[in-house]
This record gives sequence, C-alpha cells and structure tokens, in this order.
Amino acid sequence: MSGMGDDEEEYHGPATLVAGGVEAAVEAHLAGHFDPLVGAYTWRGRVSGDPAADAAFTAGDTAVVLRTPDGHEAEGRLAEANVWGGYRIVGTGTPPFAVPRVAPDDDEPV
Repeated sequence: MSGMGDDEEEYHGPATLVAGGVEAAVEAHLAGHFDPLVGAYTWRGRVSGDPAADAAFTAGDTAVVLRTPDGHEAEGRLAEANVWGGYRIVGTGTPPFAVPRVAPDDDEPV
C-alpha cells in the first residue's frame, strides 16, 4: 500500500479470512504501526472479495480472523466494501503479519 507511511510495517500477499465461520482464500494488503493515542498497535488495509466475506458482511457479521501463511493471525473487522469488490479491514493489537521486535535499551527499565 503505497503512501501508508515510512514508519509502518506492511504485508502484501495471500491470507485466509475466516468470516461467518467460513474460511476463504484472499489477497491482503495491510499496514500497521504503534499508535500512541490508542496505546496499542493498530493495523488496517484491504482484502480481496470472496463469497463467504460477502455473505458475512451483508448479514452484518463484520468480525473476522485473518491468517497469513507465516502462522500469524489476528481478529479484525470488515469496515466497508471497496470499489474493487473487496473490503477494508481494521484491527487493534497483534497484527496478522510479522513485525520487527525492538529490544529495550540496556539503560531503560523493563
């Protein structure tokens, strides 16, 4: 996702979306960062459309789980349909993609 910001981690690739209890293979374009105003990691992006996601979204069941092939998964929600036939997705907390771990400075209390 170009223009998301230089300080954001990103993921582009295949994912499994669990919507309405049904798994669907989708393409995901995600980015995230630690948001000091929220006090948590926030992530967002888009996923390609799928009949399972369409049915869940139409029924108002926007809570989803998104998994990436590297074994990461996270709960999120489908925020809105987009013009490409997919959905905008948002989440707070651990994202469904790897992020670099930052080691604390030796001088900082843990």
